[in-house]
Amino acid sequence: MSKIFSNADMQNLCDNLKEYSKIDQSLYTKFHVKRGLRRSDGTGVLAGITNICNVHGYVVNEGEKESIPGELFYRGYNIYDLVRGAEKENRFGFEETTYLLLFGNLPTADELEAFNHYLSMHRELPSGFVVDMMMKAPSKNIMNKLARSILSLYSYNDADCEDTSIESELRTAISLIAKMPILMVNAYQVKRKHFDNQTLFMHPLRPDEKTAETILSMLRPDRQYTEEEARLLDTMLMLHAEHGGGNNSTFTCRVLTSSGTDAYSAYSSAVCALKGPKHGGANLKVSAQLEDFKANIQHWENEGEVADYIRKILRKEAGDRSGLVYGMGHAVYTLSDPRAVILKKKAFHLAKGKEIEREFLLLDTIERLTPILMKEERGIEKAVCANVDMYSGLVYRMLQIPEDLYTPLFAVSRMAGWSAHRMEELMTGGRIIRPAYKALPKKQHYVPITER
Repeated sequence: MSKIFSNADMQNLCDNLKEYSKIDQSLYTKFHVKRGLRRSDGTGVLAGITNICNVHGYVVNEGEKESIPGELFYRGYNIYDLVRGAEKENRFGFEETTYLLLFGNLPTADELEAFNHYLSMHRELPSGFVVDMMMKAPSKNIMNKLARSILSLYSYNDADCEDTSIESELRTAISLIAKMPILMVNAYQVKRKHFDNQTLFMHPLRPDEKTAETILSMLRPDRQYTEEEARLLDTMLMLHAEHGGGNNSTFTCRVLTSSGTDAYSAYSSAVCALKGPKHGGANLKVSAQLEDFKANIQHWENEGEVADYIRKILRKEAGDRSGLVYGMGHAVYTLSDPRAVILKKKAFHLAKGKEIEREFLLLDTIERLTPILMKEERGIEKAVCANVDMYSGLVYRMLQIPEDLYTPLFAVSRMAGWSAHRMEELMTGGRIIRPAYKALPKKQHYVPITER
């Protein structure tokens, strides 16, 4: 069967598309366009109001942006306090964090126990789902399979999936929060069998396991994990559960919600947004760049060698030639990302004395030197800090979690935040989200096809 277009035809069509898609960059300034919904100083355009989360990385003092240590609050509670609280009481914190994000208050012991039981009861996937939706159409990319699986669950729900009452939305949200780890692990196991020719493991669920335990238990062939490993993964889930209404995937979820569409469509769209390398997929970029550093620096402990290679990356002479040091910089945080601070401390403690400690120390050197070298090479005066992606990939490696699941794990935890924002948008939004775009084409006179 011949192609519809020859290679030459396709090239001509692409050339036309590029020609008619050109936009003079100066027009963004002329028409005061806030590209990326951000102002020229990097601050975000105010597009909504939320009770759910506050991401704080700077203050505007008399019109000037001033850097401060990063702060992250879930429903008014500092993330440091939430993590420390779970640690001090020697328990898992992700389920408590999810409850807080959904309902607005910290649960009592009885409320948390009931919530944990409800999640456990809803982890099971519908009968035949794994075979029909996963095994018959495996995907090399787990994020794509997660998005498709969420959409597919619409068809397996006996209730009215178009019912956007808060009662119905809560049932759907909690059900999906419970099922996300199972969807992720099963999609990965099917991918391994189909594309990697590996043994397929499908373990039965253990009702008494919390979310972090469930992930490790379902993922590992022998189902064995240590308490310390499960606690570290639990902290990762807490740190990734929510990050304000303006982050790309959450805003995507709110945009679709504002149109009146169903929950499954909105959550699936959020997964698709999170997949992007400029958002949730950034942790894979950090991992790839770390391997590049290791391969091209002979003495990792030599700061001069590390600095020289960072300079090459910034000059687009090394790495992927993007000029970016992945894991450094954030749209809001300036002096520090609290998630990175917490994660780095816990990860270093677990890595101390092990072979992987050298890699953590290399990342630490990259984190310290990059802001200095960015100022030298580019004259950048603004504060630049490590973000959570700088250390998350290495932590996942330490937990024996494959790269295929780095970003999907982000989605598993962020479902809690997406759910809270969707319901807030349903209750308080009231209008479809529709920003304006400046149109440039002038009026054209229609030309009959015989005269073109």
